[in-house]
Amino acid sequence: MELASRPSSRFAERLAAVRATIAESGRDPAEISIVAVTKTRPLADCEAALAAGLEMLAENRVAEGLERIAQLPVARWHLIGHLQSNKVRLAAGRFELIQSVDSVRLAGMIAERAPQQSVLLQVNVSGEAGKHGCTPAEAAATCRAIAALVPLQGLMGMAPLVGAPAPAFELLARLRLDAQDATGLPLPVLSMGMSGDYPAALGAGSTMLRLGRVLFG
Repeated sequence: MELASRPSSRFAERLAAVRATIAESGRDPAEISIVAVTKTRPLADCEAALAAGLEMLAENRVAEGLERIAQLPVARWHLIGHLQSNKVRLAAGRFELIQSVDSVRLAGMIAERAPQQSVLLQVNVSGEAGKHGCTPAEAAATCRAIAALVPLQGLMGMAPLVGAPAPAFELLARLRLDAQDATGLPLPVLSMGMSGDYPAALGAGSTMLRLGRVLFG
C-alpha cells in the first residue's frame, strides 16, 4: 500500500503542538517516544501518522491490531489494551511491544510462543478496581520474574480517571527504579501519559506517551 507523501496539515499542527509541550517541559525531545493510538481511527489517519514520522502506532485489541499490521506492516505496532490469556497465541510475536503484560503467568504464556517478544509490565498505580495491572507492591518481584522469561523493556501505567495524575505517575517512576535494582536491567521504557494528562507524565519522567485524541482530534 502506498502511503501519503505528507501528513495532513491538521495532524501536523497537532503533532507540532505536542512537541512544543515536550520542549516546554524541559525534557530532551530525543528521550520521548510518541505512540499514536489509532483505535477507532480510519486507515487514512494511520497513514497520516506515519507520514508525519511517527513510526510507533498502537491498538487496544488484538484483532484490530492484527488487521492494522496486515494493512500497514511498515509501522511499529504496539498492543496497549488488556491481553486476555486466550489471545496470547494470536498476539505473541506479532507486535513490536506488548505494553499490557500484568502477570508472570501471562509472560510465561507469551514466552512459550515467542520468547523474543518484548513487553512492559502494566502496574495499577491508580488503585482503581476497574484497571488492569499488578499492584505496586508486587511490581519489583514481578519484573524480576518476567525478565527471566521474555525481554522486559520497562513499565506502563495509567493515571486515575478523577483526580490529579502526578502522584500515580511519580509512583510508577519510583517503581521503575526499584525494578531496575531488582532485575539489574536498564528498563528504558516508562510508558505513561495520554492525551488528557501527558504534560504531568512528562514532569514525572515518562519516556513514552500514548496519544490519540490530542493527535487525531
